[in-house]
Amino acid sequence: MGMNRIKTSIEPYTIRDGKSFRLKHVNPDDTGRFRLDKRAASEALTEGVERLRALQEKLYAQDQWGVLLVFQAMDAAGKDGAIEHVMSGVNPQGCDVHSFKQPSTLELDHDFLWRSTIRLPERGRIGIFNRSYYEEVLIVRVHPEILERQRLPESLVTRDIWKERHRDINAFEAYLARNGYLIRKFFLHISKKEQTARFEKRLDEPEKNWKFSLADVQEQQHWREYMAAYEDTIRQTSTPHAPWVVVPANKKWFARWVVAAAIVDALEGLDLAFPRLSPAKKREIAEGRRLLARSK
Repeated sequence: MGMNRIKTSIEPYTIRDGKSFRLKHVNPDDTGRFRLDKRAASEALTEGVERLRALQEKLYAQDQWGVLLVFQAMDAAGKDGAIEHVMSGVNPQGCDVHSFKQPSTLELDHDFLWRSTIRLPERGRIGIFNRSYYEEVLIVRVHPEILERQRLPESLVTRDIWKERHRDINAFEAYLARNGYLIRKFFLHISKKEQTARFEKRLDEPEKNWKFSLADVQEQQHWREYMAAYEDTIRQTSTPHAPWVVVPANKKWFARWVVAAAIVDALEGLDLAFPRLSPAKKREIAEGRRLLARSK
């Protein structure tokens, strides 16, 4: 699939200005305006992974840009699978994946962005956040009692705290963009019905039992609160330099293709290239050829 078609395909899901965004604008069952079927999407994903591999090699060699990919979703939406399939062809030396769980005591003794900041990728590398600092305006918003464990001064925990954190996140991402980071944020948008079906599958298939968590099912009881938190967060933190990609995720094969296409499209926009050889490097290469020729 050509780049123009890829760009056109992912544009409906890419949110650069969230003022008018509503979650209802993206159907979790959507499979694209070009009506990709499962087989075609699989072939396109394979092509996308190959292109991503080539782009990542240039990214690493050029050593100028850092790439931050943030993944957020409800449980069972397919984050892990999307990361695994899309990044399967990338050189592990140039890619780091960090999963953010419940904060440690050390992390709670710092500001809410600290633990993410120290995990940012180096220039030339791709950093993947499986959950991220966005948990601070999602799960913490749905369960405000978590704020008590953060030991913030009482005067700072006001009704505006979520707006303030959105502004802090926007400032943080703008700072990163000005310092050479490409940022893409993915929300894998699954329906409640599909999530229930995937939970039941984990119960019914013995080889998937290990994935089941009662806590995940209990969290589903807060579905409306989570959807409201996600919608508001996407509305408030979608920017041209750090857009959200709201991925229809009821069909895993389509979700993986959208993620791959969005990453390839973003990297193509960086005009990546292998470094030009300096005169000294050219002399080094010539000398290497001469020495190798002598050893034959």
